Amino acid sequence: MAATDTPGTDHSATAGAAPAGDSAVDASVRAELGALRDSIDNIDAAVVHMLAERFKCTQRVGRLKAEHELPPADPAREARQIARLRGLAESAKLDPAFAEKLLNFIIAEVIRHHETIAEGNDPS
Repeated sequence: MAATDTPGTDHSATAGAAPAGDSAVDASVRAELGALRDSIDNIDAAVVHMLAERFKCTQRVGRLKAEHELPPADPAREARQIARLRGLAESAKLDPAFAEKLLNFIIAEVIRHHETIAEGNDPS
């Protein structure tokens, strides 16, 4: 996503403006660019909402683990999830290394939440 392609950005105002020094850009190209950026914004919003739902579930997992004195991390589960996500990424023509980095980032945050819950500080 380009710096100008931020969620919540109204691209209609900039879609009609040609980049500096490029007044020859066709209006249909600008319109397509605006439409694509709108789609990106919608996808970004969906990703945020999906992550929020995922974290609601993992908070419940954290509370359940804390209630039963289970460890915050489950390395075997995490390894299975990474392998599964890499396979999904390959099928979707997404770089599996990128998908793994993203999942590792999410898992680290989930573990941090689980540790906080286990310490008696439920963040929800």
